[in-house]
Amino acid sequence: MRAVLCKELGMPDSLVVEEVPDLIAGAGQVLISVEACGVNFPDTLIIQGKYQFKPELPFSPGGEISGVIKQVGPDVDNLKIGDRVIAFSTWGGLAEELVVDHTRTVTISDKMDYEKASAFVLTYGTSYHALKDRAHLRKGETLLVLGASGGVGIAAIQLGKAMGATVIAAASNAEKLSMCKENGADHLINYAVDDLRQCVKAITQGRGVDVIYDPVGGSFSEKALRDMSWGGRFLVVGFAAGEIPKVPLNIPLLKGCSVVGVFWGEFTKRQAELNKQNNQELMDLFDQGKISPHIHKVYPLEKAGEALNELLQKRVIGKVVLSTSA
Repeated sequence: MRAVLCKELGMPDSLVVEEVPDLIAGAGQVLISVEACGVNFPDTLIIQGKYQFKPELPFSPGGEISGVIKQVGPDVDNLKIGDRVIAFSTWGGLAEELVVDHTRTVTISDKMDYEKASAFVLTYGTSYHALKDRAHLRKGETLLVLGASGGVGIAAIQLGKAMGATVIAAASNAEKLSMCKENGADHLINYAVDDLRQCVKAITQGRGVDVIYDPVGGSFSEKALRDMSWGGRFLVVGFAAGEIPKVPLNIPLLKGCSVVGVFWGEFTKRQAELNKQNNQELMDLFDQGKISPHIHKVYPLEKAGEALNELLQKRVIGKVVLSTSA
């Protein structure tokens, strides 16, 4: 089978596509014939050795895939050959085959194609866990989404609206904000030219926001934190800006607010049953037409480096997907 390989730590241009041995499903595992693989920011970190997980070289990046079950290992009785599934792993997805534990699969809705499926579980799983389990977002509350045009940002907008919140989307240019509007955002802030704090103050009439969803980090984190309402929840989702912010702890004290970590990958292991329930609820929302991934572009496997570079250079609106048949 073909696989995208990281043979030395570095930038996306160092990735290569090579033939590697076929895989076999072990006990409790399934072998999936991969149709598509979503590209995410952690993929750009793991190939540089900057992610919290550091696989041995060589390895294939890629943490969320869609495909068809090709082989079922011993002790698996809930899946069968031919089932259409999404699978989530920390790496290994940018290949024609992937072996995962059967508990790390989700059956695909009949209404969902493989490309959308490969862009679904990590972004929507992260955002739903953040908003539902960590922030306990309630109907009528105000949600501010930073980096709102990315994969998890678009997911947070759609889910925030589905949960009954007023959504403020913040992004860095008019094109990105236009996509946020199309996906349901009630208010838009271009934080490349506008003052984030003044805009939030005007939109909320000085009250502040109840929940902040921050997958970006960097200099905007503290500015956003200062815009919290009393008892608000600040969700630490990631650091796409490349800088881990340092915030004065007197701000949460004075605001009576919480700074809450969101580590979806660890959550899926520690609270597998709740994650399973969340996945089913997400599929139901998709079937109801309330959420749907926005696919920026589909690349063939051979252009994995180009796809990851698009993400690093912040040119992606929504999700980039790699297809094994493109």
